[in-house]
Amino acid sequence: MIAMSARAQRNAEIQVNGKRTLGPVLEFMRTLWALDHALQSASKRMESRLRITAPQRLVVRIVGRYPGISAGELSEILHLHPSTLTGILKRLGDRGLLERHPDPSDARRALLSLTSKGRTVDDLRTGTVEAAVRRALARVRPASVQHAREVAEVLAAELTRMG
Repeated sequence: MIAMSARAQRNAEIQVNGKRTLGPVLEFMRTLWALDHALQSASKRMESRLRITAPQRLVVRIVGRYPGISAGELSEILHLHPSTLTGILKRLGDRGLLERHPDPSDARRALLSLTSKGRTVDDLRTGTVEAAVRRALARVRPASVQHAREVAEVLAAELTRMG
């Protein structure tokens, strides 16, 4: 048998049960890309039907849960840079879903709350990415969900560490 270089071994076709596979790292990345694509596509469909994107709805849901939350706190919860969140908040405000109120203890800070129109969006239960996630999670054991979340959190931290 001819010895293969390390690079050739890494690039060699891997077969599991007679099927081609990319190996654990590339297969996991392929699955992540598929998930990202599915989330983006579902968000666009949701926007055309409900006039709100999945990230915007997530902000509405969190503000609905925590009325009076600051943009900084929301940014931390979402793991979003404040400048990214600013655009989402502006669009939600322009659409009349979100209100900003000055923080009585710090005039530089704004506190966020939903308008009555925002509460209507918060109450939606069908046709949302969240509804699809709820259905998917119901089909998986809670321990598996927790493991998947742990992997996703570790991966997010590792990618963040890359800078």
